[in-house]
This record gives sequence, structure tokens and C-alpha cells, in this order.
Amino acid sequence: MINIVIFGAPGSGKGTQSELLIQEYGLSHISTGDVLRGQIAQQTELGKIADSYISNGKLIPDELMIDILDKVLDSMQDSKGVIFDGFPRTINQAEALDKLLAKRGASLDIVIGLEVDEDELIKRLINRGKTSGRSDDNLETIQKRLDVYHSQTNPLREHYIKKNIYKAIHGVGDVTKIFGEIKHAIDSL
Repeated sequence: MINIVIFGAPGSGKGTQSELLIQEYGLSHISTGDVLRGQIAQQTELGKIADSYISNGKLIPDELMIDILDKVLDSMQDSKGVIFDGFPRTINQAEALDKLLAKRGASLDIVIGLEVDEDELIKRLINRGKTSGRSDDNLETIQKRLDVYHSQTNPLREHYIKKNIYKAIHGVGDVTKIFGEIKHAIDSL
């Protein structure tokens, strides 16, 4: 079993690379963004709460995300491993993830850090907003999301470097080449 966090700012290519990882390794995928958007679309109570945060470019409270993740992990017990996409986003969430995995006799094997400069991120997110219709892909919300990322999520990079499981990957260029670097990092474990 292999457990991977795919890490990076909004627009860094986490979803694209996650899809390639799923195909290559047969892993389960937990995209907290997809889970939350599903809840919002179904207009569940959780979805309404989540939407009030997401539409303002804010992070969902840790307790709420950890609860959701615990339930999703329960449904993946027979998996070859899990790709965590969009989680953790804070040090508290990283520590909670360690506990959730430990109670299942597992641990985090590698954190793939897709590193992309801010101008490129903004360009990608604006373009995605034009094609996807996602309400959170407008310039004002993008800037808020990037500010939140830099202040609350980016400290995780150092956290995982200290744990010696962070692998920086340059996330600009040919998608296949980027995936080749990710695959090499995973196969080297």
C-alpha cells in the first residue's frame, strides 16, 4: 500500500497529475475539492457550510475536513493506496492525517510538491474558469486563495521536508515529462 499527498498551490496541476497516478498505480483518489463540490451540488447541510467558505476563498475548518476524510477512508479499505489531493492544507490537518492513517496501520509515503510560480498559477486558473465555469476561478477569489495558500498551506512544505518525505517537482512544461519525474520519485521509494 502506498499513500501519497499531491501538494501545490491552486492551479499547480494536482488534479491532472492525480489522474495519471491513478492510471499508473491503480490508487484510490481523494480530492477534497471534488468531495466538497459534490456536497455543494447536492445542497447537503455540509455542502451549504462548505460553500460559505469556498465562495469566499477560505479554507474549510479542520474538524469538518478531518471528519469527511475519516468517512471517505473507511470506504477505501481494500485500496492499493490513496492519493490525497487538496489535503492536508494545514499543519493540524497533516497531524490529523498521520493519526487517521496510523489507526489503519498505514503512513504517508511521499509528498509530491508541484512547484509553479504565481503568475503561471493565475494564468492557469483564469483559463480554467473560462472553460469550467467554476465560480472560484475569478481573479479576486484566485488572489484570496493564493494568499491563503501562502499563509496557511505553504508551511506544510517545510513540515514535510523535515520529515524527509517531500519531493519537489517543477510543475511547468509538458504534462508527460512532469509525470515522468513524479513516477521516478515514487518508484525510487
